[in-house]
Amino acid sequence: MITIGVYLAHPRPGSFNHALYRAVVDELRERGCEVRTHDLYAEGFPPLLSAEETGTVDPAECPTDHQLARHQAELATLDALVLIHPNWWGMPPAVLVGWVQRVLAPGVAYKLGSADGEPTGLLRAGRALVLNTSDTPEAREHDEFGDPLERIWAACVLPYVGVTDVRRTVFRTVTDSPAALRTDWLRQAREQAAALLG
Repeated sequence: MITIGVYLAHPRPGSFNHALYRAVVDELRERGCEVRTHDLYAEGFPPLLSAEETGTVDPAECPTDHQLARHQAELATLDALVLIHPNWWGMPPAVLVGWVQRVLAPGVAYKLGSADGEPTGLLRAGRALVLNTSDTPEAREHDEFGDPLERIWAACVLPYVGVTDVRRTVFRTVTDSPAALRTDWLRQAREQAAALLG
């Protein structure tokens, strides 16, 4: 059975991000996947990386964070990841940035394999789907900003931990989008989730 982790980072329960999350989870479950779901805001995931976690303090002095330990242990069991979040200032929400920094830790998600800092990814998950919402028109996103979320996920984070197949879709512009368009976006999200299994 394929195991997929689906991670949502949006604070408002009625958001379109939540609708995307439900659509993806439903599609994957209908196709027989084991789906590990995480609404990071609802879980109250603590995003602040501590000094202990950076290795600057004696490990014997590190308090045990059971929630973090569960996320890290689960990560090792996943065949694929789905990350759902809005574009805020060209970045994911802080809770997801903190999740990356704390969960995708050295020895858990990667190890440095050479003197020049080239990493070896440790994750079993070879595929990831990133679904973003945005109110920035596509031309402006690319021409003025260089699509920073594409750089974050497809160049900086996911390949570093061993995810070589990174798929990303941006639904824009979300504010004031008509219901029919949102329905079509949800259909697309389900199709893309299903395509992770191929």
